[in-house]
Amino acid sequence: MAKYIFITGGVVSSLGKGVTAASIGRLLINRRLRIRMVKMDPYLNVDPGTMNPFQHGEVYVTDDGAETDLDLGHYERFTGQPTSKRSNYTSGRIYWDVLNKERRGDYLGGTIQMIPHITDEIKACIRAADDKDVDVVLVEIGGTVGDIEGLTFLEAIRQMGLEEGRDNVMYIHLTYVPFIRAAGEIKTKPSQQSVAKLREIGITPDVLICRSEVAISEDARRKLSLFCNVPVHAVIEERDVAHSIYEIPLVLFEQGLDELIMVHFRLARPPSRLADWRAMVDAVIHPKHKVRIGVVGKYSDLQDAYKSIYEALTHGGMAHQTGVEIIKIGAEAIESGEAAADLARVHGILVPGGFGSRGIEGKIQSVRYARENGVPFLGICLGLQCAVIEYARNVCGLAGANSTEIDKATPHPVVCLMSEQEKVIDLGGTMRLGAWACALKAGSLAAKLYGSTSISERHRHRYEVSNKHRPQLEAAGLSLSGTSPDGALVEMVELPGHPYFIATQAHPEFKSQPLAPHPLFAGLVGAALKRCTEKK
Repeated sequence: MAKYIFITGGVVSSLGKGVTAASIGRLLINRRLRIRMVKMDPYLNVDPGTMNPFQHGEVYVTDDGAETDLDLGHYERFTGQPTSKRSNYTSGRIYWDVLNKERRGDYLGGTIQMIPHITDEIKACIRAADDKDVDVVLVEIGGTVGDIEGLTFLEAIRQMGLEEGRDNVMYIHLTYVPFIRAAGEIKTKPSQQSVAKLREIGITPDVLICRSEVAISEDARRKLSLFCNVPVHAVIEERDVAHSIYEIPLVLFEQGLDELIMVHFRLARPPSRLADWRAMVDAVIHPKHKVRIGVVGKYSDLQDAYKSIYEALTHGGMAHQTGVEIIKIGAEAIESGEAAADLARVHGILVPGGFGSRGIEGKIQSVRYARENGVPFLGICLGLQCAVIEYARNVCGLAGANSTEIDKATPHPVVCLMSEQEKVIDLGGTMRLGAWACALKAGSLAAKLYGSTSISERHRHRYEVSNKHRPQLEAAGLSLSGTSPDGALVEMVELPGHPYFIATQAHPEFKSQPLAPHPLFAGLVGAALKRCTEKK
């Protein structure tokens, strides 16, 4: 039977519960424990698939095709453990499943209520992660204590503490300890109120993790311990780190958080193995080289919209002991001519995925700049489509070439809707999603980077390169170096003779990890480093 750790948050959102939960997962793996991670999101959307990046950031995709919360990206990057459809649940999905059961008559005419029906469904979803090869299930509850949407989730995990026994359940509460500059001191009252609210629900935290900009004094720790009913040694400081979020597991380790967990669960306590993680963090903090990579996006002002892209670039830098300075370039700024200087000063260009027409011409212009000036280039999903459109227009001579997503009346639809998508009406969960196999041409750049001609990558798209135009593109010199195993879909394109020009219809950023950088991103940084060195 697995042990359960429930991670809640208080005071304000965006405290970094996802990074904290992932860091705890990393510490437990280093103690030889087998873990699973689950995110419970209180919002009423069935999943994040149709949510606006301005509100929610990126949508993370799993191998089995789930469109999930971006925190699952942190889980996989920190722990190396796969996530799936069983790793992310929303209130919307919980209610959807309960109401479908009611319609089928599964409840035998009973009155459906928040307790026990909704809470029972939540508990069943959490327990679904308890496989025979799992020692600890870590469950992050989204939002903050006091959110009306989250009350059923908190009630469900309170019940699990009773049902599983307190030796098998641990509650960790992440809170904020603000530093008031005018007063020159930190304030513990918000944390006290947050824990008081949690205790009203019936949950007393076993560990209090305190986010803060400055060090928390021993007096403040004792005060938090007294008023929050948490032992002093279980009040953990999580101060803002100077360089990288990958420092967080080390910060928590130094304060003995993993030891607290092992003791609470009465588990064997083998020594922690952190050497590889320490070496990775040291490489991030003390790089031997530096390069600038321009990310040309529609949401250049949103950190979370391209979260996995930015992390994968950092990982790519680790492969070369290189620090990557990410230059966020707005696609619309390229269209207006405002970003010409930004393109000129980067050593590599990446065009990420996206939807819609806004900024599309700026992305196409950036691809052309990379192609004509020998700047290393990586295109992802829509980035591949932009590369194909640019090549069709400016090399194949197909004036007005475009995607039918952008221009339904284009004379040369070099990118078009996939045939199986033509009758799709609902937007949620209906794209080509999850892991799909890809066959790479022997001797291609892609095959050399992957070290194989048979790969699998995660996808999230509706549009594909037009098979009708494939002969023209290839005749003009564009290599369609990767296809679906049956050859029906273009998955990868590259430009022979260019220092580094490759694009994929997939989302390789979802599989990149700090201890295992993705080859496409490592290749981009390596080519950028070479360009940077040559320019000197």
